[in-house]
Amino acid sequence: MKNIMSEKKHDVAIVIITFLVLISVSQFASASAEYPKLLDVPWDHSPITVFIDDVDVPPHYSPTYRTQVESALLYWENGGNGKLDFTPDFEIVDTDDADIRIMWVENIEEATGAKEGVAGFWSSYEVNGMYQRGDIVLEVGNYQGNAWRQYGDLNMFLVTKHELGHALGLAHSNDRKDIMYPTYEERDSVNPLLLSATRPILLVFGVVSLVAIGFLLVSWRRYKRKREQLEIELFGESGRL
Repeated sequence: MKNIMSEKKHDVAIVIITFLVLISVSQFASASAEYPKLLDVPWDHSPITVFIDDVDVPPHYSPTYRTQVESALLYWENGGNGKLDFTPDFEIVDTDDADIRIMWVENIEEATGAKEGVAGFWSSYEVNGMYQRGDIVLEVGNYQGNAWRQYGDLNMFLVTKHELGHALGLAHSNDRKDIMYPTYEERDSVNPLLLSATRPILLVFGVVSLVAIGFLLVSWRRYKRKREQLEIELFGESGRL
């Protein structure tokens, strides 16, 4: 009788343990399926004011970077990666007393001591689980080996989108295709300052090249007509080569 009771208790214990394991697995799967967030409701007001500091900038700052920031703001206003529970509305202001301040440094590792590979970061001040204000710091370039290279506009656009995602309460994603995936790959190496400086030279070179090609074509056609005329004078129509 005792053995039977013991077996029943053992069976009940197994059932309970199995049930608890299934619940744990279910909760884990549900939690892992949820998109990672820093805050569910990051801001208690709208619009979110943004100050873009394009005056106090490092030597290699490009004026085209501001355009990339504005495009990144528009990206999130239009839905971003689809993981927000609200639609953000940004207002660009001319005072640094803004909700989000965006600034640039020459190199984050040297300027702030950030770890290697970081191209930007979001630093916030929170009260009662909501952002009160925060800074987005972006670098204009980084080292590749011993050489320093400036970021192109596409790089700046991608990094800014990522950091704005943090400012909107999103954490890092495990999806490599997601803008919130914690990695940075240099997508383009076009130096915007160099491109801006050399654009007039390239334009002049292009115009000169077209003129030279046109001159050669005209000269070749004139030479061809003179040769044909000379052949007719010397050999007649039937004697032309």
